[in-house]
Amino acid sequence: MTEQTQLPKFKIFDLYDISEIKVEDPGLKQVINLEPKLILKTHGRNVQRFGQTKVNVVERLMNKLSVAGHRGKKHKFEIGHTTGKYSKNMKIVLDAFKLIEQRTKKNPVEVFVKAIENSAPRDEITVIEYGGARYPQAVDVSPLRRISLVLRWICHGASDKAFNKKKTIVQGLADEIVLAFEKNGESFAMRKKNEAEKQADSAR
Repeated sequence: MTEQTQLPKFKIFDLYDISEIKVEDPGLKQVINLEPKLILKTHGRNVQRFGQTKVNVVERLMNKLSVAGHRGKKHKFEIGHTTGKYSKNMKIVLDAFKLIEQRTKKNPVEVFVKAIENSAPRDEITVIEYGGARYPQAVDVSPLRRISLVLRWICHGASDKAFNKKKTIVQGLADEIVLAFEKNGESFAMRKKNEAEKQADSAR
């Protein structure tokens, strides 16, 4: 019998090993993609049903960073640091991960995944119309939407920390992820999560 060759363990960008990272939140286990690949580049081919679950979560963060100025249906402001260019946006994410590693002495992807788990909202409100009147109604958030919301909030928080400030977008992103990891109230994502869950509680 020939010896089975041991495949090498892939690290993303040959920097961070993500094969050992575990997602503790049972609701998010199926939707946080931590498939180890050398280069995280899917060319945006995620248009099929549940296609987002096939895209690595670090790449999804990079994609959200491109449109950090979008708030609701408006585009509030443009940030020169983030463009539609893959290499520029991914460099921002990787530089932020280096800062996180220096600050926490942990694997930055693990810190990022924990920050997502801490900041993902469980409930939110929707508006139902009954008898001509509109009422807020509390609903559970689907796992895919939980990830999409928290990634958007992390990018918005990073954008707010860097816009017209001395901080760069790299420092803003690192700060936002570390604050969410620590469940700090200064984190934009944590504030938005608590606000959504309080509104849902009052609408039950």
